[in-house]
Amino acid sequence: MNDLLDPLLLSRWQFGLTTIYHFLFVPLTIGMAAVVAVFQTAWYRTGRAHYLQLTRFFGRIFLINFAMGVVTGIVQEFQFGMNWSDYSRFVGDVFGAPLALEGILAFFFEAAFIGVWIFGWDRLPKGLHLASIWCVSAGTIMSAYFIIAANAFMQHPVGFAMNEAKGRAELTDIWAVLGNKVALAAFPHTLFACFMVAAAVIIAVAAYHLARNQHLETMMPALKFGMWTMLAAGALTVLTGDQLGLTMVDTQPMKMAAAEALYNTATGKDASFSIFTLGTPDGVHELFSIRVPYLLSFLSTHTFTGTVEGINDLQAQYTQVYGPGDYRPIIWVTYWSFRWMIALGVGAVLVSLVGLWLTRKGRFPTRRWVWRVATWTVPLPMAAMIVGWIFTEMGRQPWLVFGLLRTKDGVSPNVTGLEVLISLLVFTLIYGSLAVVEFKLIKKVAQEGPADPAEVDAETGEVKHEVTVY
Repeated sequence: MNDLLDPLLLSRWQFGLTTIYHFLFVPLTIGMAAVVAVFQTAWYRTGRAHYLQLTRFFGRIFLINFAMGVVTGIVQEFQFGMNWSDYSRFVGDVFGAPLALEGILAFFFEAAFIGVWIFGWDRLPKGLHLASIWCVSAGTIMSAYFIIAANAFMQHPVGFAMNEAKGRAELTDIWAVLGNKVALAAFPHTLFACFMVAAAVIIAVAAYHLARNQHLETMMPALKFGMWTMLAAGALTVLTGDQLGLTMVDTQPMKMAAAEALYNTATGKDASFSIFTLGTPDGVHELFSIRVPYLLSFLSTHTFTGTVEGINDLQAQYTQVYGPGDYRPIIWVTYWSFRWMIALGVGAVLVSLVGLWLTRKGRFPTRRWVWRVATWTVPLPMAAMIVGWIFTEMGRQPWLVFGLLRTKDGVSPNVTGLEVLISLLVFTLIYGSLAVVEFKLIKKVAQEGPADPAEVDAETGEVKHEVTVY
C-alpha cells in the first residue's frame, strides 16, 4: 500500500498524464493555425469561394482546440509548484526564463491576433486581416520554440552556473539556453510532426464527407491538400529526426542505447537496428530478432563503421562520474516507444501515399472501406508524437535535469501520496470530461461541414452577409 501512495510515483503519473492530455491540443493548434493561414492566403490570391469556406470551416476547429489547450496548459504549469517544488527551486531561475518568454511574448502575441482575426472579418481590409492569421500562426510557433527550449535544458543543461551556497542553478546566458543544440534539433522535428497532425485531421474530415458525396467542391481540394501536406511533412519529420538522433547521441548516449536496447558497445555490422526483438529484460538472451545490419551505426554516427556505446559501458561510466546508482531508463519503454513512434508516423504517410494514387487524375474511389481507412487513421500522427515524447522523457530517466538533478530529488517534500492521489483522480475526472466535450464539439463541426460561401464584394474583396466563424 505504501508503494501505491508513493508521492514520487504518483507525481510522475500525474504530470505524465496531464502533459499527454495537454499535448493532445498542442500539435493540432500549431498545425491548424498554419493550415487556416494557407487557405485564407489562397482565397486572398484567387478569390475562389471554396478557399474561404475551408478557411472558415477549419478555423472553427482551430478555435475550439485552442481554447481547450489554453485551459489544460495553465493547469499543467501549476504542477511545478505543487508536486515538483524542489525541482522548481533548483532550476526555476533557468527553466522559468523561456517559459516566461512564452507566456508574456508568444502567447500574448498569439492570443491578441486571434481576437483580431475573429472580429476583423468585416472590419479590416482583406490583406490586413490575412496578416492577422499569419501572426497567430507565428505566435503558436514561437510558443512551441520557447517551450522546447525549456525542455531542452532538462535534456542538455547550458547557460547556467551552480550557486553552491543556495544549492540551485542560476541563469547566466539566456542566449545559450535559447540556442541549446537540443532545442535547435528538436524544434523543426516537432514542428513538422505538428503539420502531420493537422494534415491527418484534414484528410479524415474530407474523407468523411466525400464518402457521403457531399461538399465535393470543397472537400476534394482539402483531401488533396491534406495528403500532399502529410507526405511533405512526413519526409521533413524523418530528415529532422535524423539530426535530432545525432544530437541525442552526442548529449545523451544512454538514451540512444536504450532506444535500441543495446547492452554492449557495438561497431559497424554489429551495430544493427532491430525492427523487432524478443528477449530477456537484461539483454543477456535474445530469443528472436529482425535486424538491419549497420543501420544503428549509420543512424548514430552517419558512418557504417561507427561505434555505438552500449548500456553496460555507459552505466559504468556514469557510476564513475555521478556516483553509485542505476542510470538506466526503463528499457522496454524506450525500446518500444521509439519503434511505435516510427511505425505510427510511417503508417500515416503510407495512407496518404495510397490515397494520392487512388485519387490520381480525378479518380473517385467508390468503395466505402477506402474512406473509412482515411477517416480512422486520424490518430496515427498524434499517437506517434505522444509516444515520441514518452521516449524523450522516459529515456532521460533517472534524471530530471540530465547530470544535475535526479527525478527522486525534485518532488515536493511536504506533499503526501494521498494528496497527490486525490488530485490525480480529480484531474483525471475533469480532464476526461473536457476530452468528451472537446471531441463532441469538433465532431459536430466536422460533420456539419463548411457553410455556404459568403458573398464577397468583387471590387473591395470585403465579405458581405457575414457567417460567424465560431
